Amino acid sequence: MDFALSEEQEMIRSIVRDFAQNEIEPSAATRDEQERFDRALFDQMGELGLTGIPWPEAYGGVGSDDVTYVLVVEELSRVCASTGVTLAAHISFAGWPIYKFGTEEQKHRFLRPMAEGRKLGAYGLTDGSGSDAASMRMSALRDGDHYVMNGSKIFITNAGEAEIYVVFALTDTGQGCSAFVVEKGTPGFTFGKKVRKLGIRSSPTMELLFEDCRIPVENLLGQEGEGFTIAMMTLDGGRTGIAAQAVGIAQAALDVSIAYAKERKQFGKAIGQHQAIAFKIADMATKIEAARLLTYQAAWRESQGLSYGRESAYAKLYASDAAMEVTVEAVQILGGYGYTKDFPVERYMRDAKMMQIYEGTNEDQRQIISRLLVAD
Repeated sequence: MDFALSEEQEMIRSIVRDFAQNEIEPSAATRDEQERFDRALFDQMGELGLTGIPWPEAYGGVGSDDVTYVLVVEELSRVCASTGVTLAAHISFAGWPIYKFGTEEQKHRFLRPMAEGRKLGAYGLTDGSGSDAASMRMSALRDGDHYVMNGSKIFITNAGEAEIYVVFALTDTGQGCSAFVVEKGTPGFTFGKKVRKLGIRSSPTMELLFEDCRIPVENLLGQEGEGFTIAMMTLDGGRTGIAAQAVGIAQAALDVSIAYAKERKQFGKAIGQHQAIAFKIADMATKIEAARLLTYQAAWRESQGLSYGRESAYAKLYASDAAMEVTVEAVQILGGYGYTKDFPVERYMRDAKMMQIYEGTNEDQRQIISRLLVAD
């Protein structure tokens, strides 16, 4: 086993860390407070090649691997979880199904501008059925050379800002659901009100509304009736990105905690020298490292063409729980200051909670893991 990063991966991580610290972090707290998405940051990520990090150069990407991709998401999330999930949703959830199931024409038409950072992507799976994706209610019925789409999708990351949406809808009661690429501005496709959230506040979340929205047949992704398979396979890889996001948030909380523990003095010495605080920091660091290794393992397996569904569930489950535990402890270490907006740990804690919920709740992850173990 070789746990070392390649020279290219180390270089990309260094570039992203500098970019995140210099361009993203200074405005992170303000954007969170104002619930404001900054498209200019996405444009800058496009200029750096981050928006197409795992896709081949033939489709406008960088041609790197999935480990490099999770390194990028981790570094972005270390300063701003909202920026991290913007990229994760764009690549893992919108870009991946187009790359894996799209025709050559679809890849050049939709994936290339996404990879080059000229267009932002989003993923529309969730409707009123919540985690029970198989019970979705939205429909897309064939009418000549179009599908007529009716219904809605809720809690959609990047909604309103994205130009390209991968949307799932029932096409036939006998065949189940199908996947479509829907472009912003298509008649009959509009947005509901912006969702106000506890955390990840500078990442836009909105409802997608479809009323007699006519989608060309050539926008069908894969075959009719393959939608559920496409959705579940997309989630497998997407969870690795969410795990990386959780690792980044947790690492940021640990960084602040260590710096504070060195400076803050109580009872004649730095609080980091008190066993109560020292043990907290040790446990936090150990959980983060375990989460990081699980995340990198899942990404590595995907890069190697190996099965990774169970590993991505392990990573998402453990990393998100670890992020929640670590950020709560960070607030505790900073005490009263941790509960104020003068320090970022309260934001990290709010952001971390979302990691346990989206892209399959942690209860879902436990079901997935146990089902796969029993099947084996």
